[in-house]
Amino acid sequence: MTENHESNTGREAKKRDKPTILQVLPSLETGGGGVERGAVDVAITVARSGAKSLVASNGGAMVRELERAKVAHFGLPLHSKNPCTIFANIGRLEKIIREHEVDIVHVRSRAPAWSAFSAARRADVHFVTTFHGAYTDPGNFLKKHYNSIMTRGEKVIAISRFIGDHIQKTYGLEEDCIRLIYRGIDLNRFNPAQVSAERMVQLATEWRLPDGVPVVMLPGRMTRWKGQTMMIDALARLGRHDIRCLLVGSDQGRMGYRKELETLLRRRGLGNIVHVVEHCTDMPAAYMLADVVVSASTDPEAFGRVAVEAQAMGRPVVASDHGGARETVRPGKTGWLFTPGDTGALAVALERALELGPEERELLFKTAINYIHKNFSKRKMCSRTLAVYDEIMASGRAKRPVLI
Repeated sequence: MTENHESNTGREAKKRDKPTILQVLPSLETGGGGVERGAVDVAITVARSGAKSLVASNGGAMVRELERAKVAHFGLPLHSKNPCTIFANIGRLEKIIREHEVDIVHVRSRAPAWSAFSAARRADVHFVTTFHGAYTDPGNFLKKHYNSIMTRGEKVIAISRFIGDHIQKTYGLEEDCIRLIYRGIDLNRFNPAQVSAERMVQLATEWRLPDGVPVVMLPGRMTRWKGQTMMIDALARLGRHDIRCLLVGSDQGRMGYRKELETLLRRRGLGNIVHVVEHCTDMPAAYMLADVVVSASTDPEAFGRVAVEAQAMGRPVVASDHGGARETVRPGKTGWLFTPGDTGALAVALERALELGPEERELLFKTAINYIHKNFSKRKMCSRTLAVYDEIMASGRAKRPVLI
């Protein structure tokens, strides 16, 4: 993998100095995660660079951000996995590409990628992908073929080395085709100096947090692989009743799993210690209330936004030792990694984090913030993405990769 690759073949770009970029993704709902956030951040940066920036999706609340930045949005049913809709989207996207003289089509998800790939080939324009996740069951031929569309870009952006290695191992993609660009966060938003005492008090009151009690927080949607049950078991092993634990995240309709968590809390005698709260709209303030932030995912995270956001707020992180966490957490300096699925190891790491003295905590606070600012800023992510666009434009005519 190449990080921030900016080579020039010496050939002049076929089209304009400032290319037109069309990003394609399923939707722009606020709760979607890195796919949506990354697309919006890059789209706005492209527009501010003087290039023409376009986005196509099924729409959502984040469209307003694009409109404020004067980025054109095209509403198409790109969220659909229906083969007929995917086929129909080819023509819709081709029309946009031709009418707006698009130079590069950048896709971030599989279903719309199939439409966008064919549309880009028809219009003879460049095609780029961002590989956002280690998609499940690559051993199944049909599933692997479906997933492989994300490796068909002239350049394939991997959001972590873990994902880059996965692409090479699973799909046999040459390393020279992969560009490593870590996800970046908004360091103006995730900035301790920007969080007022009033915001923290409001949230602490809403969550009924007593003064002076250490807070352990596990943010993440309510789904089994995020590790909420393991967190509860680790707290039972820890045996402390002088702390509070917050499981922060929406159940997204998974009422059965939420009831399972509540039953487990009663069985473990932790009903007064652990609180399940709905999705929080002010995560910077939430992180500031926490003494320890946990990412206990049982499956490897492609990147792991929680660990990065928490460190940006100067908070110690305890995370599963796999996936993107190995690249975003510095063990012993900004947090601790524990053996995935091992509740005993999680309990030990929690105890160590809770035992930090004032001087240790202050050192970690500064180290974590500096580390995140150096490596995982939105500005760096966007500038490196634009460098990939420049590289592709300098390469001349669009290449036509063959599907496996």
